[in-house]
Amino acid sequence: MTEEQRRAIEADVTRLIHQYVWANDAQDWERCAALYTEDAVFRRPSGGDPVVGREAILASFTARPPRAQRHVMANTLVDVVSDTEARAKSVIVLYMGDAAEEGLPVQDPKSPLIGTFEDRVVLTGDGWRFAERTGGLDFRP
Repeated sequence: MTEEQRRAIEADVTRLIHQYVWANDAQDWERCAALYTEDAVFRRPSGGDPVVGREAILASFTARPPRAQRHVMANTLVDVVSDTEARAKSVIVLYMGDAAEEGLPVQDPKSPLIGTFEDRVVLTGDGWRFAERTGGLDFRP
């Protein structure tokens, strides 16, 4: 693999992570789920049992009540394993609250939450997708 190919994979995987954040904050759950492989494993930063499979991941998103939220991803580091697999880790800061009828949302007193995501991504016919996404909190709320 050339240095140019490695950098292109790093950029593509970083873009995947950013696409996910924008879709998540827009609560576009179909788009979020489409960024996972069919047999992906998702572990929420807040804990709980792993969610296995794209359809189950979509169902877990749609089951949550709506909320105002903004995710900030930082310090993303991508390690290219091969031309079809990479691992990434990112710091996540989540601001959340209740949506307001008018004006800005009211921030939740437990916000912001700070944690990490560790990802295993694979190249599919549809581009790079999450095969495994594991979140964790770094501080208690």
